[in-house]
Amino acid sequence: MENEAVTVNRQAYHNYQILETFEAGIVLQGTEVKSIRQAKVNLKDSYGLVKNGEVWLLNCHISPYSHGNRMNHDPLRTRKLLLHRSEIRKLIGKTTERGMTLVPIKIFFHRGRVKCQIALAKGKKLYDKRETEKRKTIDRETRQEMKERR
Repeated sequence: MENEAVTVNRQAYHNYQILETFEAGIVLQGTEVKSIRQAKVNLKDSYGLVKNGEVWLLNCHISPYSHGNRMNHDPLRTRKLLLHRSEIRKLIGKTTERGMTLVPIKIFFHRGRVKCQIALAKGKKLYDKRETEKRKTIDRETRQEMKERR
């Protein structure tokens, strides 16, 4: 299960143009790791925020652990992301630009630790989304044609 994605935010690729990605650790409570191992995590509406020189993950839903007791965690709590200082400085500069945001792409395990791949992204307009769909369709059709010719 090393480096295998537990969950992927598929809508991020549809709604945003991904410019640069970063690998960040996540500060979690005990039962959250067990829930992530069961793949009970949702990144759909989540986003990153740089505040006071720290990066935070907001709206990431990690379901309460099924065998947890009253000490279970809050599913939508704000979680701190662990990045190198130079990466945080870079993100501070980039996220202040208009239209730039931090979007979590996937959550995975690396050497037994939970990691989050977070991307610096720019929101797509509706016509950009249509253009991407057209390009995908054309590529698919050309691959199909090449396959049939063989």
